[in-house]
Amino acid sequence: MSGTGSGGEGRRGELRIYLGAAPGVGKTFAMLGEAHRRRERGTDVVAAVVETHGRARTAAQIGDLEVVPPKLIDYRGTTMPELDVDAVLRRRPALVLVDELAHTNTPGSRNEKRWQDVEEVLAAGIDVLSTLNVQHLESLNDVVQQITGVTQRETVPDEVVRAATQVELVDVTPEALRRRLSHGNIYAAEKVDAALSNYFRRGNLTALRELALLWVADQVDAALAKYRAENEITDTWEARERVVVAVTGGPESETLVRRAGRIASKSSAELIVVHVVRGDGLAGVSAPEMGKVRKLATSIGASLHSVVGDDVPSTLLEFARAANATQLVLGTSRRSRWARIFDEGIGAAVVQESGSIDVHMVTHGESSTPRRLTPVGTRSRKILAWVAAVLVPSAAALVMGVVNRSFGWGGESALFFIVVLLVALLGGVAPAALSALISGLLLNYFFTPPLRSFTIAEPDNFITTVVLLVIAVAVAVLVDAAAKRAREARRASKEAELLALFAGSVLRGADLPALLEKVKETYAQQSVSMIRRGHGVVSSVGPNPPAEVDQADTVCEVNDGEYALALRGDELHARDRRVLLAVANQAVGLIRQSELAEEASKAQALAEADRLRRSLLSAVSHDLRTPLAAVKAAVSSLRSDDVEFSPEDTAELLATVEESADQLTNLVGNLLDSSRLAAGVVRPTLRPVYLEEVVHRALVGVGVGAPGFGRAGPDRVKVEVGGNAVMADSGLLERVLANLMDNALRYAPDSMVRIAAAPVKDRVLITVADTGPGIARGAEEQIFDSFQRLGDRDMSTGVGLGLSVVRGFVEAMGGSVSATDTPGGGLTMVVDLAGIGKVTA
Repeated sequence: MSGTGSGGEGRRGELRIYLGAAPGVGKTFAMLGEAHRRRERGTDVVAAVVETHGRARTAAQIGDLEVVPPKLIDYRGTTMPELDVDAVLRRRPALVLVDELAHTNTPGSRNEKRWQDVEEVLAAGIDVLSTLNVQHLESLNDVVQQITGVTQRETVPDEVVRAATQVELVDVTPEALRRRLSHGNIYAAEKVDAALSNYFRRGNLTALRELALLWVADQVDAALAKYRAENEITDTWEARERVVVAVTGGPESETLVRRAGRIASKSSAELIVVHVVRGDGLAGVSAPEMGKVRKLATSIGASLHSVVGDDVPSTLLEFARAANATQLVLGTSRRSRWARIFDEGIGAAVVQESGSIDVHMVTHGESSTPRRLTPVGTRSRKILAWVAAVLVPSAAALVMGVVNRSFGWGGESALFFIVVLLVALLGGVAPAALSALISGLLLNYFFTPPLRSFTIAEPDNFITTVVLLVIAVAVAVLVDAAAKRAREARRASKEAELLALFAGSVLRGADLPALLEKVKETYAQQSVSMIRRGHGVVSSVGPNPPAEVDQADTVCEVNDGEYALALRGDELHARDRRVLLAVANQAVGLIRQSELAEEASKAQALAEADRLRRSLLSAVSHDLRTPLAAVKAAVSSLRSDDVEFSPEDTAELLATVEESADQLTNLVGNLLDSSRLAAGVVRPTLRPVYLEEVVHRALVGVGVGAPGFGRAGPDRVKVEVGGNAVMADSGLLERVLANLMDNALRYAPDSMVRIAAAPVKDRVLITVADTGPGIARGAEEQIFDSFQRLGDRDMSTGVGLGLSVVRGFVEAMGGSVSATDTPGGGLTMVVDLAGIGKVTA
């Protein structure tokens, strides 16, 4: 059947993922149901991978869907079916079903992971339906391990799942899932009891279900934020409760955060702490004070943000609306009743402009403390000075006109001196000079003979007017200088606070994207990029980040123009560029730190490789020659015409050749395994493995090459593994057990070797014990080092890689291996692997 799929050039396929909390919730069943619905609507649908796990109802659900045959891959004597990407691309359907997105492909496949196969299919314009369990999400892997005690090796990067067009949660209660399991709808009957008492415990399932619900909720929240940004929606949508609490860093801040935390906990809301750094530097706070607030916010699960803004109420509301907050918590004002007549304060302004955001005004112990006077802004001061320069002298003249009989000319002059000083204290030379001039004219016109005339009859009157002018200008100059220094100090305080904020982010381990995100948030920018000349964008955050310097609204170049911090959004003032310059240098430092760490890692890898090479050459130089020399001597003897060997002698020489060849085979095998482990290319495929089978295969392999272990060898080995099974890679586990048994038989030639297995909770302990000479106390860890034989054996027994390979393979399968004494003497090797329950016949 030839398909006419809708996948086209340039179009990327859409990915829909069915997410579940645990196996058996019905992900594959839901996926197949959607496939049938799509096909009924005329969509060209094929099934490439459908894992039924032996479940009859799931297999029946496939029905008459067209199935793309899998690609069969031979691996260590076993044929494994995998997704045939090429066949899917040739068929080009509109929709393809690919089950188990987190699956690790068999070595030799096109890609290492199945999600990488799916990426290729999507890139070809083909839509994909897939399934995933929450324990396979990379970000939740350690949490799931903590809950279930099982290390999940197969994971999918979160960004792959987030990029899906749809993520649909397939939900079922823990009780219903356990009921399905007990009815045999998930696992075979013999596995049900073990599953119910281990992975499928009610507590485990409840926790996994909560993880799945929360993860999906976060993705829905992110999608909502993206939609609001794309459509420029600033009104609050109460889709989810979010509480924003504003703090100043003062002593009342911790009270506000705790109160807001209680408000948030009652509605299971997200708590966000915000600190507004005034753009004019009028309000600063020390790092230790904000450090206390940050520690408290972290302890109650809140996030702490700092933003820059001159208008605190507007900045708070803009932040709250951008965060889609539903509630805003503020502290009550510390202004006096008289002060509120002239300035209503931040709280009142926020309440008036809050709109749909609920505002909580929280009382605190500091509300009764008189508020420290805040300097008047520069612009307001200038306006007030010009107004006072005209009105205050006029008011003084009016007062003097009423009480003229009570004062002489000296008192009248003194009053106008005070008036000029008051205006001069407001700042500004020009307003002070105008005030002095008006005061002199009023004094001369109304209170100096001849009255109602600007004629200056006495020299003293002229001198008085000049002195008024000089005093006004002198005082105004001093006030302006002091105000300028105060503004510089406040601006320096603000810059120090911002630098402490950014430096603190770096010290707390923030990487380059996190630092850029902090810049974006602090300065309310749309996007921020770090650009390197000749290399393009090193890192960026936000939508449509500037890819070139010319595309940015604000640019800060550092390192002789090699790097540039480019911001897109409202253009920042020149005073902000000094802080940005320091931040850009911090960003360059993070880039260089990353480069140095990478170079150091490479150098360490080269040094380790060189050490390994030297150790290898030293150890192998003898171990290769010894069996080769034995082979050479035996073959030369057999080929010699001078001596006629009996059948017994010939058989012994041939046995020597065979034994030496086996030693060489073991040596080469261990060397290859060691190199694979060093290169990090061991990728185990974990599946249920029955110990009885794998031990039998290991015994067959050991029986060929171990000295002193010939046809009568089974008399020296006792196997007591029962019906235990583990999650492991069958091939790797066989190599592990073969090496351990070979080691025991080789170094304890007169000992019985006992192989046993016992379940402990959700693990299985496999022991290989002998009653030989054992090892020295304290050398239990040393024997696992490469090229290590503890100096107690001759150089004909191998290069000491066997136990090193054992540890590497076991750890790759999520287990551990250790050495301990055998009671009564000898050595016991213990392998700890995840179990899947005991299988009974």
